[in-house]
Amino acid sequence: MTRWPDPVLRGGLWVYAALWWLLVPLVWLYLRKRGRADPMYAAKMGERFGQITAQVKNPVWVHAVSMGEMRSAAPLIRALLDQGDDIVTTHFTPAGRREAERSFGQEIAEGRLQVVWVPLEFGFAFRRFLRIFQPRLGLVMEIEVWPIMIAQARKHGVPLYMCNAQYPQKSFEKDSRGLGLRARLFGGFAGGFVKSADQASRLKAAGLPNIRVTGELRFDQPIPQKQLDAAATLRTGLAQGREVITLTSVVEGEDDIYINMIKSAPDKLFIYVPRAPERFAQVADMIEAAGVNVVRRTQVLDADLATDTPPSCQVLLGDSMGEMYFYLGLCDRAIVGGGFVSKGAHNIIEPLALRKPVVVGPFTWTIIYPVIEAIAAGVCTVTQTPTDLLGEITYPTPVTDAQIAAFYADHAGGVIRTLAAINALHPRGQQPSP
Repeated sequence: MTRWPDPVLRGGLWVYAALWWLLVPLVWLYLRKRGRADPMYAAKMGERFGQITAQVKNPVWVHAVSMGEMRSAAPLIRALLDQGDDIVTTHFTPAGRREAERSFGQEIAEGRLQVVWVPLEFGFAFRRFLRIFQPRLGLVMEIEVWPIMIAQARKHGVPLYMCNAQYPQKSFEKDSRGLGLRARLFGGFAGGFVKSADQASRLKAAGLPNIRVTGELRFDQPIPQKQLDAAATLRTGLAQGREVITLTSVVEGEDDIYINMIKSAPDKLFIYVPRAPERFAQVADMIEAAGVNVVRRTQVLDADLATDTPPSCQVLLGDSMGEMYFYLGLCDRAIVGGGFVSKGAHNIIEPLALRKPVVVGPFTWTIIYPVIEAIAAGVCTVTQTPTDLLGEITYPTPVTDAQIAAFYADHAGGVIRTLAAINALHPRGQQPSP
């Protein structure tokens, strides 16, 4: 077996650790600054240095940086809880932490699940974390690669797995250049539970051991019926006979494209959901400045997503978190954001779960699985230019509920496969090596 880390990576880890010590004042200031916009960033700062009181012992540790990773982890966490495991989840952003607390409030109250900040990349902080919790194994969602986390988990005998893992071709090619330090880090994981065979081949080439192709966990996400009921109640009065299109996870850099599209389609109602909460007010101002009638969800709907008088508008701005299924429940079709900037499109699975046809922009490398399969099944349309986008919403590609249902059924079951793989490798009751 090849020794990990190799000399090149060992040198890289020393430099990386030294940089963290040099930059810790800037990291502290960054969190404080973000804390002005969202106080949760600066709350419980000690946890970021491993100062935690454990409420669970020998849990399965799930690292989900932000909301997207937490949503993909949620159905697997539920399955682990159902089989008797305790859980500790770690997050870097308030969005991820809030999603965990919202989804598992009862289990937190029962002492079966604990939510904490992920320690910053200091060896002492992760040593504290691992000593306090003694997790039986760790699951790192998606493609988060934290060098000190990987090194300390390996040193303390905690098997750390990539979970719901992906490795886009663009990232693979970038990591293969030069010293390839990030690719070398994959060898420090105990293995990976991977979305597709295509992803698995790249991760294997990068050195990830013990790979199991288990599928995409998001296909098994729970859907909050309360949000769907609220959408059904509101839709008739809000839509007023118009087609409704929801834009999800819109990111900075593509607002002008979507706002121009909206101005060119005055006969339609748009639900506009920015990805980052700090952009809510900015995007509302941009839409209003373009002469489009926009109202904000928080101004016209109560906590139960209800109103006595549905607003008359062309755009309802989704300025809330954790209510995406409500916004999708209102629409006939969905446009998934991110596809018109080089960072790439976001998750298309949530709209498909509600049998909504999906449109994305040209940059889909981030969601290569399942976007290729969705295009082949005829349930997702990729538009190359803003002109193509306007053409697609004006003359949409026909998609049936049966097509989407068949596609979804073909790709569900990731939770069962992942849980089986975990239990085969680490039967319950087995503790990590000291």
